[in-house]
Amino acid sequence: MHRDCRFEVLAFPCNQFASQEPGTIEEIKETACTVFKAEFPIFDKIEVNGNNAATLYKFLKSKKGGFPGSRIKWNFTKFLVDKDGNVIDRYSPTTSPLKIEKDIQKLLATS
Repeated sequence: MHRDCRFEVLAFPCNQFASQEPGTIEEIKETACTVFKAEFPIFDKIEVNGNNAATLYKFLKSKKGGFPGSRIKWNFTKFLVDKDGNVIDRYSPTTSPLKIEKDIQKLLATS
């Protein structure tokens, strides 16, 4: 999706899952942009679980807990948030972005 579609993907790297993101933010961005052709903002590395979890993830998890509980199980957990900051849904790491497309289109149609 593109910005002119009123939709934005935001990425927050995290190294809490089997050390999958050990590099610097510059290395992470390089890999994401060249290997995976990412065309969305990639923010600094954060923690998503535990005492040092980023405030954003504390909020997201409090609105849409997952299984088990509100803990993020693995990288690529996805949240759909509307333009007013309401958390609409949470998707597992294995959920393909294409499977979320209908939810995104429905949300955009009501905006």
